[in-house]
Amino acid sequence: MGWHIIHLTDVAATPWRNGGGVTRELAVWPPQGEWAWRMSVAEVDRSGPFSRFEGMERWLAVLQGKGVQLDVGVGPRALQPGPNVRTLTAADAPFYFDGEANTYCHLRDGPSQDFNLMVRKSGQPSRMVRVLDHYSSTVDAPKVVAVYAIGAGANVEFNQEKVYVPPATLLWRSVSKKATVRMSGAQALWIEIPG
Repeated sequence: MGWHIIHLTDVAATPWRNGGGVTRELAVWPPQGEWAWRMSVAEVDRSGPFSRFEGMERWLAVLQGKGVQLDVGVGPRALQPGPNVRTLTAADAPFYFDGEANTYCHLRDGPSQDFNLMVRKSGQPSRMVRVLDHYSSTVDAPKVVAVYAIGAGANVEFNQEKVYVPPATLLWRSVSKKATVRMSGAQALWIEIPG
């Protein structure tokens, strides 16, 4: 299986049921039925609770805006801070949390654009890394790997193959054997999902 490329501007926005924002679903697997993982970009317009996803682990990275404060494990009305409170900006590492937990999102100063990864829990953890300029890693297979270029394009070298990822674009593929990845000139997210 080769690379899949999805431009954010080509994906229609789906409004949230609570009216707090919209989501653009970039990739989901399998494409039909109960999915094992999903990558999306959300535009968060107001503070409010996140939907709960049973059996899922979640990652969130702020892409644009002043950022958010996530209270994970709050009560149903979010009156008391949860046991895990994290402030996130576009400069911070992605945040991992339990999709089953009651989570409340407080906008810090205006709307926020966020990248979201949800993966069904298994014995192998998923991974998301914020890349600034350069990054290299060795990937053990089987996995799904992805790059989301944020404000500037990313140059990716995957084994001997070279590919350019334009801004606001997701590139992903399945990996069946061990591989080496190198990125340069990047403001991007690197993602690994157990295969």
